[in-house]
This record gives sequence, C-alpha cells and structure tokens, in this order.
Amino acid sequence: MDVSPIDLGFAQMALRIGLATLLGAALGFDREVHGHAAGIRTNGIIALSSAVITVSALLLFDQLRGTSAQPDPLRVVQGLAQAIGFIAAGLIFVKGRSVHNITTAANVWLAAAIGIACGAGQYGVVILATGFGVLLLAGVRIVKPWLPGVRKDEDEAP
Repeated sequence: MDVSPIDLGFAQMALRIGLATLLGAALGFDREVHGHAAGIRTNGIIALSSAVITVSALLLFDQLRGTSAQPDPLRVVQGLAQAIGFIAAGLIFVKGRSVHNITTAANVWLAAAIGIACGAGQYGVVILATGFGVLLLAGVRIVKPWLPGVRKDEDEAP
C-alpha cells in the first residue's frame, strides 16, 4: 500500500497550529472569566503544543518511513492523551466533601484533543468539537438555573 507524501507547506502548518491556538484560547475564555484555573493562556498553549507535536509526528512519519521503517504517528496521539490526563488530574482537588476543577480538567483535555485534530488537519472534527465544547461550557451555564434539583457547578467556590 503506497501512501502519498504528507504535503505540509508553511501555510498549512500555520493554519493547523494557529487554529489550534485560537480555539484552545477560546475554550479557556469561560474558565478565565469565571476565575478558574487553566484559563485562556493555559488552554491556548495546550492546544498549540498538541498541534505542534501532531504536525511534527506527521512530518517525521513522512520523513522516516521506508521499506525498512514504518513509524506510527498514532503513538503520538496515545502519548499526548496520557500526558494531558496527568495534567488534568493534577487540576482536580478535594476540599471537605466537595470535588473541585473537574470541568476545568475536562476543558484542558478537550483543548488537547482539538489541538491534535488541528495538527492532523481534521477540520470537521475541530469545528464540531469546539462547537459542542463551547455549548457545554456556556450554554449549560445559561440554562442550569432553570433545571430542577441541580447543585452548584463543581468548579464554583464553596
């Protein structure tokens, strides 16, 4: 099976990496506005770094593959998912009987996933994930007061 070479010129790399950075920052906006950990800069940097690592893995795959070597760029996605899991877990803390920063940790995980998808050039996935992420962050906050029996957001201060 012959796979065509990966064509990532400067403009395509800039689009993938730049879009990841902007969308990661947009996801961090809600956290920043509400005074939670991991705001605009953190989410932007997480998405940026995920996109850079993904683009680099694709370029290395193209550069190093041959009849005697078949590198696997999917291992990069696996490694990123593990690493971001450790970062997200470090954001979560328990105070008394309450657990805090779960939404912030999930937001960090989503920023990394969007960065990976941007780096891979999967723009449909990027648009859908960002749209649903913003809907969950902002939309749920808007309708939450009208939902019966709903407790405070897990990220709100006690």
